[in-house]
Amino acid sequence: MSSTLQLDLPGVQARGDSGRAARPATTPVPFVEPTPAAPVQARKLSKRFGANLILDQLNLDIRAGEFVALLGRSGSGKTTLLRALAGLDRISSGTLEVPQARAAVFQEPRLMPWKRAWRNVTLGMKIAQPRERARQALEEVGLAHRENAWPSTLSGGEAQRVALARALVREPQLLLLDEPFAALDALTRIRMHQLILTLWRQHRPSVLLVTHDVDEAVLLADRVLVLDRGRIVSDIAITQPRPRSAERREFQLVRAQLLQLLGVEVEAPAEVLVPPVPKPIATPFNFSNFSI
Repeated sequence: MSSTLQLDLPGVQARGDSGRAARPATTPVPFVEPTPAAPVQARKLSKRFGANLILDQLNLDIRAGEFVALLGRSGSGKTTLLRALAGLDRISSGTLEVPQARAAVFQEPRLMPWKRAWRNVTLGMKIAQPRERARQALEEVGLAHRENAWPSTLSGGEAQRVALARALVREPQLLLLDEPFAALDALTRIRMHQLILTLWRQHRPSVLLVTHDVDEAVLLADRVLVLDRGRIVSDIAITQPRPRSAERREFQLVRAQLLQLLGVEVEAPAEVLVPPVPKPIATPFNFSNFSI
């Protein structure tokens, strides 16, 4: 028998394994029939905090296994949208369909300091062999050797990897990332980019990454969305093959376009010219300069 999830949020519906929509919440709103290709669908989604309209009749699709990045100025509603998708905030109106299995990773690891790393991974889960499941998840993020560590002894990158393992052990169909690399140093951030792409390829969840970093968005995502005043104003497909390089002209063009959408004036990137490799010049060997 398939399982379904009933969310006590107006207009939010979650699907079980069968793909059928769960029953409407207590306050039903018009439901938009989903398509199988888009497990995440929002239609005319709005969110108010008092008199402030944060999300304004927003429409969004995220396809199965798709990696989507969300950019926007501060206060544009990025985290509000992520929290709505995670089921942490009620929506004010509209319809929202999300997979039943979801997990979120935030800017801070949010580990329980009184629990060892492996217990943080399986926190709140009632599963058989929790330590073995935690060990497997920690091994995927390269931290099997730190399963007994206390959170206070972990570096910032290690703590964030434990948080990522905690998300992956739940086998999410939708992985929500709220600026998870923002507090990391540059080298650790590069390693985390490589790790998240590896794990995404292995598990194939749909991913929504909220970030302020334009380069990060273009490096990682299949699509980059720009949110402004509660609405998605741009949806750009990133067609460059992975791994991507910020030195390539295609990357620079997309970067410049996104920065302009965010209100940053930039010059169009110059042509990237690769100098030709000079041909070797054959010269006779001068024995007078040779000595043993």
